[in-house]
Amino acid sequence: MASALNRFLFGPAVAAALCICPVAAAGAAETAHRMDACNVLWKTPSKDALGSMPLGNGRIGLNAWVEPSGDLLFYISRTDSWGDNGRLLKVGRVRIGLDPRRQTSSPGFRQTLSLKDATMTVRYGEGQAAKLQLWVDANHPVIHVAIEAPQPASATAAIELWRTRQEKLPSIECSDVLNRDPQKRPTVVEPDTILANQTGRIGWYHRNVKSVGPSDHARIQGMTGYERDDPLLHRTFGAIITAPGARRLDDTHLQSPASKRHQFSIYVDTLHPATEEQWLALMEKHMQRVGAIEFAARRAAHEKWWAQRWNRSWIVAEEADGSGKIDDAQIISRAYALQRFIDICAGRGAYPIKFNGSIFTVPHPGKPGDADYRRWGPGYWWQNTRLPYISMCTSGDTDLMLPLFAQYIDRFLPLNLYRTKHYFGHGGAYYIECVHFWGDVFNQSYGWTPFEKRKDKLQVSGWHKWEWVAGPELAYMALDYYEYTGDENFLKQKVLPTADAVMTFFDEHYDVDKNGKLVMHPAMACETWWKCTNPMPELAGLHALTARLLALPDRLTTPEQRAFWRTFRKKLPALPTRQVNGKTAFAPAEKFENKRNSENPELYCVFPFRLASFNRPNADLAVSALNHRWNKGNSGWRQDEIFMAYLGLTDQARRNLVGRAKNSHRGSRFPAFWGPNYDWIPDQDHGGVLMKALQAMLLQTDGSRIFLLPAWPKDWNVEFRLHAPAKTTVECDFRDGKVRSLTVTPPERKADLVIGKPQ
Repeated sequence: MASALNRFLFGPAVAAALCICPVAAAGAAETAHRMDACNVLWKTPSKDALGSMPLGNGRIGLNAWVEPSGDLLFYISRTDSWGDNGRLLKVGRVRIGLDPRRQTSSPGFRQTLSLKDATMTVRYGEGQAAKLQLWVDANHPVIHVAIEAPQPASATAAIELWRTRQEKLPSIECSDVLNRDPQKRPTVVEPDTILANQTGRIGWYHRNVKSVGPSDHARIQGMTGYERDDPLLHRTFGAIITAPGARRLDDTHLQSPASKRHQFSIYVDTLHPATEEQWLALMEKHMQRVGAIEFAARRAAHEKWWAQRWNRSWIVAEEADGSGKIDDAQIISRAYALQRFIDICAGRGAYPIKFNGSIFTVPHPGKPGDADYRRWGPGYWWQNTRLPYISMCTSGDTDLMLPLFAQYIDRFLPLNLYRTKHYFGHGGAYYIECVHFWGDVFNQSYGWTPFEKRKDKLQVSGWHKWEWVAGPELAYMALDYYEYTGDENFLKQKVLPTADAVMTFFDEHYDVDKNGKLVMHPAMACETWWKCTNPMPELAGLHALTARLLALPDRLTTPEQRAFWRTFRKKLPALPTRQVNGKTAFAPAEKFENKRNSENPELYCVFPFRLASFNRPNADLAVSALNHRWNKGNSGWRQDEIFMAYLGLTDQARRNLVGRAKNSHRGSRFPAFWGPNYDWIPDQDHGGVLMKALQAMLLQTDGSRIFLLPAWPKDWNVEFRLHAPAKTTVECDFRDGKVRSLTVTPPERKADLVIGKPQ
């Protein structure tokens, strides 16, 4: 079975094996952990970073591989290592080698990524062979490398940096801060600093000695009156490498003396703002605090953290024919597990997951010398950024959503309230589609003409000029978080202020017609239709948002809030429709023209806003819109299979999802590095849609109702545990076309369960 999948994933030239999550037969003995069967196993070393495996603890990430020499190499990344040009930089690269070197030829070489404990293990041969383990501590900012050898050998850690001198960046990407700068200023990359004269350790750091972008953006966009700290200046990040009894050979090499055991610890952190001395003091505290904990205790706590994480939810599927061959259901559930692993490894930092590569980008062959390259640059597109997060409530990973809300609510809401008042002179807050992590729209989109010289205060670029669905969707996702967690403080402090600000913007920004209905014009329907009136995405979002807010218990809201929501809801026009071949279908907008992109905004009433689904009377309008959509596809940010699953179209959803799961980046060895598609490698939108579509085939909710297996193929077996609102979990074993076991927690929620599609 493994060899067949190996040929499918990597081609006959690569001798690798990857196991798929099987569904154990009823009564069969379980493996040590259900994720063990999803481990990634390679039997040959990798040529370069394109053959890397991802690891991480949510804040620190690694791209790790073993080259033919036997050396272990890994790029280190962080979610907050923003450079002085606003780019999310790698922290650095480390090489670790044994002397004498280890053989990596077959047979015997094994490199395994163990999902259950987020550990990469390398075995250099059969029998009494050297073994290496690499992992990022789940509870501390430290990377561990543990080596065991049958005979004494020395081990050396080396720092390998590429930002060694000041140089001009040859490639300016979309959303880089100086893109289309009329002064044609170059992007200048500053060097890292190697720590000198260290005793028993080596290290380096990068400190932003300048800040390029934030002040320019504030000045050009008229935001200098909004006080905020510079997000880049003096941000400092780096790493220090230690090992028991190690000897510093020079400033970049640390040798652990000849022994059968070696243990390297690489401490990594960011401090902003910071001097070199302040950053070093922080690192000293980490080393003292972590070093005081027994290594075995740290490892046990790390394993416990991951065991608890994997126990929150799972999906394990296979086809019901029992042939033992690798099948489409297995491939999809393996892809789901690996993408969830990637999300966990990058999802606990101070900033949201970057859709265009997360923290697992590697040097691009076409951009030599720039290990920090990512297509589309450092900016955040809301429509892309949301996609890694849309599955997290159902998977039970709600804590991973907090960085998203910290950025878009805690940091951006006050800014957007100020911007709205400053630009339009009225209340509320509108959310811009494309922004830097400090909240300003890209100058390339806004235009470089200063604010005070403009009549039109909005951005010049037409791609997102009137696209404002981010606000309703942010509030809608925050409501999901509340409904799943029951966190009333979150509701009162974040959800309600955001929702009120967003609705106030639409209420005060647009006029009403003679019937008292809002006329949203000028407006857009995503990036696709540039000239619209009453676009579906914003309108569906406001309909859905007001309905859910009014359904909240009265004790959690005020009479004034409820009165505003009811009044505002009455102003909303009906969802737009159009006639296609004599049938009525949902439309991108009431009026729409000037098509520029390939999204399907007419289906936003299906997802993300869940106003149309298989169980609702308007399902035929949505199915008609799906059948007559202008754009079709199942890669990148395309959401077709999510629409299909919510509409109960099992065969279509399965076909699209299988194609997505098989469409990994052919240049990357890791099977869940998708892309580049519309974004970059690994494409987090591609994996995010895959996860949500698979979940929606198994479980959907509508109000208090829970629909089990609404779009699941009868010829696929599956075991899963997933989450629903009101702190509910559903655990199910579906086999040979029947539900064999079902556990709903709390038990009283079982009364809300509907199995399959209601007739």
